[in-house]
Amino acid sequence: MDLPLLGRSPAGPPPARRQVLARRVRLLVAATITYNVIEAVVAITAGTLASSTALIGFGLDSVIEVSSAAAVAWQFAGRDPESREKVALRIIAFSFFALAGYVTVESVRALVGGAEAEHSSIGLVLAALSLAIMPVLSYAQRRAGRELGSRSAVADSKQTLLCTYLSAVLLVGLGVNSLFGWSWADPIAALVIAAVAVKEGREAWRGDACCAVPLTVSRTGTAAGGPGAGEVDACGCRPGCSCCPADAT
Repeated sequence: MDLPLLGRSPAGPPPARRQVLARRVRLLVAATITYNVIEAVVAITAGTLASSTALIGFGLDSVIEVSSAAAVAWQFAGRDPESREKVALRIIAFSFFALAGYVTVESVRALVGGAEAEHSSIGLVLAALSLAIMPVLSYAQRRAGRELGSRSAVADSKQTLLCTYLSAVLLVGLGVNSLFGWSWADPIAALVIAAVAVKEGREAWRGDACCAVPLTVSRTGTAAGGPGAGEVDACGCRPGCSCCPADAT
């Protein structure tokens, strides 16, 4: 059952602040799209030259991330972003599922076929850059999305964060393959990332925000909004959420 889209509550940011946050989300999405387009071109080209399935997959992942960021950009281009949120979440969910499916297929093919990729200095540099840049973009968008109350902006920030994990996997995979010739390390780690992508896709599809939006908390520790509201912690998170301690500032 889908969760209802968020409405504007008295506890939310005032209109002027909402405009600032929406503009910030648009800028962050534009930066993410620009970087991922460059990343895709470089990774796919370098992967083709080095016969690296991991690099080509990383480049195609960047293409999928662009679709996710574009969905959020489309949402916030309208006068009423909240009315477009459900469609944006669906697009983001499909991008997660597509990424998981591709990574799984290519990982199994690499394990079964035993394909050996050549050393790629460009791939190593690209993975290191993405590992440094993507967490910053993800954190900034997630923080703005939570304050604004946008589930889609938070979901897209998770897509960007997933790129960080893939960057780490790619960096380790290419490095281990170059140093020791252990070609199986990358596809094994990529399968773990695929499982994470499925989980995030399911949450985006349902509209789960977990810690996406701070809830109004009463003195008794229950979320304001009527009888039956679930308990939340000081960060405004529902039971079972573990992201607040690391993200709260």
